[in-house]
Amino acid sequence: MEAVCAARAFAEGCDRKRLSTVAHEKVDFYPAAFQRRVEELLPLVGSKVCDGLPGSAAGAGTRRFREASKTGPAPLTGLGLFRIGEDGRLYFTSKAEHYHLSVGHSFPGYRLLENARALGIPNCTHNNTRGHITRLLEEELVAAANGLRRQESERLRAVLDATDPRILNRVINLETGSLVAEAAVKMALTRFYRFEPGGSDPKYSGRTPVFLVIGDLEGGTGANYHGTTIATQLMRGLWPELAAHLEQSQTLVVRPVKINDNADFSAVMKQWDQGRYKVAAFFHEIVLMNYGAVRLEESFLQSAHELCRERDVLTVVDEIQSCVWSPELFLFREYGLSPDIVAVGKGFPGGEYPAARVLLNGSADALQQFGALVTNGQEELASLAYLVTIEYARAHAAVTREVGDYYESELRSLARRYPRLIDKIEGRRHLASLFFHQMDGVKRFVSLLNEGGIDISVQSYKPSFPPSCLTKLPLTVNARSVDFLVGKMDSVLRKL
Repeated sequence: MEAVCAARAFAEGCDRKRLSTVAHEKVDFYPAAFQRRVEELLPLVGSKVCDGLPGSAAGAGTRRFREASKTGPAPLTGLGLFRIGEDGRLYFTSKAEHYHLSVGHSFPGYRLLENARALGIPNCTHNNTRGHITRLLEEELVAAANGLRRQESERLRAVLDATDPRILNRVINLETGSLVAEAAVKMALTRFYRFEPGGSDPKYSGRTPVFLVIGDLEGGTGANYHGTTIATQLMRGLWPELAAHLEQSQTLVVRPVKINDNADFSAVMKQWDQGRYKVAAFFHEIVLMNYGAVRLEESFLQSAHELCRERDVLTVVDEIQSCVWSPELFLFREYGLSPDIVAVGKGFPGGEYPAARVLLNGSADALQQFGALVTNGQEELASLAYLVTIEYARAHAAVTREVGDYYESELRSLARRYPRLIDKIEGRRHLASLFFHQMDGVKRFVSLLNEGGIDISVQSYKPSFPPSCLTKLPLTVNARSVDFLVGKMDSVLRKL
């Protein structure tokens, strides 16, 4: 900070002491007064609290976006667990907005971002000149992925310098989850196809890469979700003619594995990891947030990862949804996994910036610099948002576990009280869903909750989808907030 202040004082021609005062301001990440205000607002959820914005812009969205748009709940402002919509109503953000509001709206700790900007720390930089804060974040992520704290400097340096190709000790900075998942696809493909003309033949040149993904309940590939690039959309059953052509030409094959089925995983691996074909990678989330928050079991993933390691298959853990929401910051650590590639994003920057990261080990480090980069991937303030969120999440880890476990147990208790409506509860802690027996039931349940100001939705955008609704509570919820939400659910279920 002294270096920043000295540089900025010269650039502005101003007094360095004024800048130093900003640099050394201590910021309370989550003041008690802020929490009290959040609790005061709970009883007002669903009510009209201000005039709103009756004449808002129509926009110029595509036909599909216009059809899906709801301007009433569109944000005028937000605080903590709440959003005030253009209709003037107060909404409870039980989905963490679109699953990325990890520490709530207007999180006080992000005042450090404002201070950094006031000190002139530029957000705009370049891949070759990524700044100190971004490099500091890279070390922090590597430390967390290996169960360390950044302050454990000697142990961290040993990890960063390690030559063992199985240790996660490298980071690529990108902007969205889609891009980091696509980068993982590219890393796997470099073992089969040359990235650019020239160079030696890849390790598995001449063989057809096969990507294993989590399959849906109908035997298709619809349960997984790894972004919106063409490659990852192929993985979940989109572009069917293109996928068929790639398979027929023996260019690329995608195969599903059954959820939590060790025998099926072994059979699929055996079938497609021989002869002309070679399994390139196993892509999976841990909580399938785009498939009803179904949770993959520890024993299933541990066995699958072990088999992948035996057969030299890359393991790619997509933690875009689950990162930060685990007390360990990464859910794969709770599962005892040692993946080759980890995709993270969403929760780490807390909705402040689009910022995602790929963590990888030496065995996956095969792309040249321009294989996976974006112009804005090295933003310093985005990296600072990561560091702030990590600091809070680490200090808050015990509460995350306690409140998350409490929420999950309360939902299971709710399911036991209404067995004719609710089939089961899925997910892990804050990432939880309610499975209903009938789609009509879950639609009515969600509709009544929406009327009461609870932001929750039915998962129905896939053709054959289990009747479920998702929640993903911000880490700043406490037991009182959980009781409020579950109480609202209970009230609606009584009506049904």
